[in-house]
Amino acid sequence: MSCCGMRGEETGGTVGSAALWARRLKDGAYELTLSVPGIHCAACISTIEKGLKEIPELEEGRVNFTLRQVRVRWKDENFDPDVVVQKLAELGYESRPFDPEAAGFARDDAEARELLRALAVAGFAAANIMMLSISVWAGAEGATRDFFHWVSAAIAIPAVLYAGRPFFRSAWAALSQARLNMDVPISLAVLTAVFMSLYQTANSQEHAYFDAATSLLFFLLIGRYLDHQMRARARSAVTQLMALSAEGATVIDKDGKQRFLPISALKPGMLVRVAPGEHIPVDGIVEEGRSDVDISIITGESNPERVEPGQKVYAGALNLTGPLTIRLMAAGEDTFLAEMIRLMAAAEKSRSAYVRLADRLAGYYAPAVHLAAGATLAGWLYVTGFNWPVSLLHAISVLIITCPCALGLAVPAVQVVAAGVLFRFGVMVKDGGALEKLAEVDTVIFDKTGTLTLGKLQLVDTGPVSTEALSVAAGLALGSAHPLSKAIVEAVQERDIAPAVVTNVRELPGRGLSGTWQGRQVKLGSLDFCGADESDVRQPDMPHLALAIEGRRPVIFAFADTLRPHAKETIARLKQMGCKVELLSGDREGPVRAVAEQAGIETWRAGCSPQEKLAYVEGLANAGAHVLMVGDGINDAPALAAGHVSMAPSTASDIGRTAAQLVFLSESLQPVWFTMHVARRARRLMLQNFALAIIYNVVAVPVAMLGHATPLFAAIAMSASSIVVVSNSLRLNLVGRRLAGATLRTGDAAHEDQPQARRKAA
Repeated sequence: MSCCGMRGEETGGTVGSAALWARRLKDGAYELTLSVPGIHCAACISTIEKGLKEIPELEEGRVNFTLRQVRVRWKDENFDPDVVVQKLAELGYESRPFDPEAAGFARDDAEARELLRALAVAGFAAANIMMLSISVWAGAEGATRDFFHWVSAAIAIPAVLYAGRPFFRSAWAALSQARLNMDVPISLAVLTAVFMSLYQTANSQEHAYFDAATSLLFFLLIGRYLDHQMRARARSAVTQLMALSAEGATVIDKDGKQRFLPISALKPGMLVRVAPGEHIPVDGIVEEGRSDVDISIITGESNPERVEPGQKVYAGALNLTGPLTIRLMAAGEDTFLAEMIRLMAAAEKSRSAYVRLADRLAGYYAPAVHLAAGATLAGWLYVTGFNWPVSLLHAISVLIITCPCALGLAVPAVQVVAAGVLFRFGVMVKDGGALEKLAEVDTVIFDKTGTLTLGKLQLVDTGPVSTEALSVAAGLALGSAHPLSKAIVEAVQERDIAPAVVTNVRELPGRGLSGTWQGRQVKLGSLDFCGADESDVRQPDMPHLALAIEGRRPVIFAFADTLRPHAKETIARLKQMGCKVELLSGDREGPVRAVAEQAGIETWRAGCSPQEKLAYVEGLANAGAHVLMVGDGINDAPALAAGHVSMAPSTASDIGRTAAQLVFLSESLQPVWFTMHVARRARRLMLQNFALAIIYNVVAVPVAMLGHATPLFAAIAMSASSIVVVSNSLRLNLVGRRLAGATLRTGDAAHEDQPQARRKAA
């Protein structure tokens, strides 16, 4: 679905390099998506979107923080989209056309490696300089002291220049646009501490503060790396949805010859051939053939749908059993799958508007730090009669003592501890921000199949069925990979029934299986295939198969999904926590109502398409609700992205797991309420950490401003505040152990297998 293949004529009158990547929409407008790697905080979002509003031709300019993208829309055919690229450059952001195949993964990995290398360099330098400083603290004087200071300088200067690059680049980008961010005071503190130390060393002064500068960088890089790792786990599902998009299709010409054409060359009315095992490349009507098609992308249901001539099929669905010839109705940007991708991208953009606690606080903190340091410098210049070395020394102390190391660790330290607690319980946290959001949740919406239930169909007792009938059915079912056939085989295995020996087994796509047993013809499949009567079906809302043995009345088997362990208990606990619980499903009304009643959910909706699920979640959000969406299928992905926060089981589709911010490994549903409880405690600890950091600054800043703290003392105090914050965060381990112990005592046997599940996940 990349715009790379667009031609100039498809973008109307637009010109310039960016125009080649623009896409014309159905309403005549144009859209361009740009990758902007420099987006890393809430201030970036605000700066870019405000800047884009200055371009009068643009109807819309939005930032997707998750994907680090900017999407713009305009209608004027003569508008040159290179203006957008130039505007971003003026704002200090490099941009390039969006390539979905490289969307974020390589870049994030490179950034993580850079931070890790910087952390290692800063840690090495800080440790060695601290060791050298011991001699100075022990009383070394004169030439010996100066020698140790110069050795420290030789270690510190290259280390600071290398390890400080993430902060220096960000600070320069902000200052070049007349803005402030948290990295500006960090950079000023580190660089001025190094330059002041060089001045002190060159003049044989007693104190140098190379250890303070490198230690400061080391602690700050810990927080930056932890935060990056948590954010990098939040991957977009858009790329995986794009993988379902076909590059082309096999077209049948009028003379019956088959040829492969790219999607751009397909036109409505063409006949497209789809072999078993292939994803359907277009939306269309089946002309020839019968098959079972996996339409979970639309309904989320694991049970395939039988299709035959005259039925509609959609791009992205998987053809399972038989070849199909499809009359093309829509291809490329006009398909159902393309609409899913657009819904997914739009939902992720809305999610990215969330501003974290740390980002909100940073907007006030950075200006306050500069004001305090500036006031200190001005005050001491006045008091000392413009003694620059002394005044600058006290200003540096203020910058160091107020450096946001404790604030920088306040959130990621809790996130990492919480992620560890949840991982031990079988929950993987992909996005640290999810914990903050989860603590705000007041509405929980479950999908049905594979989420509230296990998504595994089981044979149910709907009347007397002989052992012989089960045996014959299993003998036929052994020849099929259909989910209902597998359910019959598993049922006879559980009952210790041996499958009958059935010969000449053939599968008729979209209909069923036939074979020979003891000289009689036997069939297993749809009601009409087996000659069964609809009136014989006792549970019309359930999936069913019929078995026909020559000379006997057909036997009907019914199948049902089962609730996950502790589903009812989980729903009750969520309600006790003050959450409203609802059920949304693409399945029929009967099964949805039955599952809702079993689980104790009063509000439910059946037959929901992906668009309807997304619209419902967005409607709740617009009404002020904070929604936790729990789903597993491809059809749930847009709703998962649109939720305030999202969760999926490990058995979910790849796209479902990617779209979700948390994944639980257990068959039990208990991790849902457990994770929410941990998230609420984690948010409480984050707020406590912020309070501790603020109290520290309220006490320490006046001390530094009054000249009672050297840069070294300031660095030690800053490190001590970080240790206090980390220690407070570790208290979450105790909460996690108590909660996990209480949960396990309820008898959740499923958790006994969690260590193995975690090893597989790792």
